[in-house]
Amino acid sequence: MNEKEITLDHTDRQIIAALQENGRESYKSIAQRLGVSDGTVRLRTERLLKSGYLRISASVNPMFFEDGLTATVGVSLEGRANAQIMQAIADLEGVQSVSNVSGRFDLLVEIHVASRSDLRRFLVDDLSALGAVQNTETFLYLETINKWVQQRQEAAK
Repeated sequence: MNEKEITLDHTDRQIIAALQENGRESYKSIAQRLGVSDGTVRLRTERLLKSGYLRISASVNPMFFEDGLTATVGVSLEGRANAQIMQAIADLEGVQSVSNVSGRFDLLVEIHVASRSDLRRFLVDDLSALGAVQNTETFLYLETINKWVQQRQEAAK
């Protein structure tokens, strides 16, 4: 099943909202709040996870790490954005998300890296090695409110 085949109802949306507030909340507690059985919450959550519509994960506040850098990189491509180039960029170390956008850039890439040298490696070595990048513009986050990122294992070391 892929994400386009799923139809969400009011209960699904309430379960998602509860998990967004606290991804560790028990199915039983969510069920009690929503007035449904804990089996309903469990089965619906599993369906949402299996479909790729929902992912439950731990995120960190990137501003907590003094030596870490979070940035959005605007990327102009030599050709059109496609799934292959987006996936190749998404697989690079430090990438949080890749978005195909309208405007002056073809893609916006959100990254979280441990250091300036890792940022340089990402921009100069990794992106340029893909061969499809025409130019980039990097926007470093100086302060954020309510910003969370996933810290990959290799960056956590």
